[in-house]
Amino acid sequence: MLKSPFLSSIRMDMRQKGYALKTEKTYLYCIKYFILFHKKRHPLTMGSKEV
Repeated sequence: MLKSPFLSSIRMDMRQKGYALKTEKTYLYCIKYFILFHKKRHPLTMGSKEV
């Protein structure tokens, strides 16, 4: 199970919508990488180039 409540909620939403397991894993990886790449800053605090 994922430690982040944010990623867990995204995972549950994808499960309810019937996404394939491989798609779910790929999307979660991309989201997690985006968050870590931008040093865990919230998108509201970033500029348009970063988001």
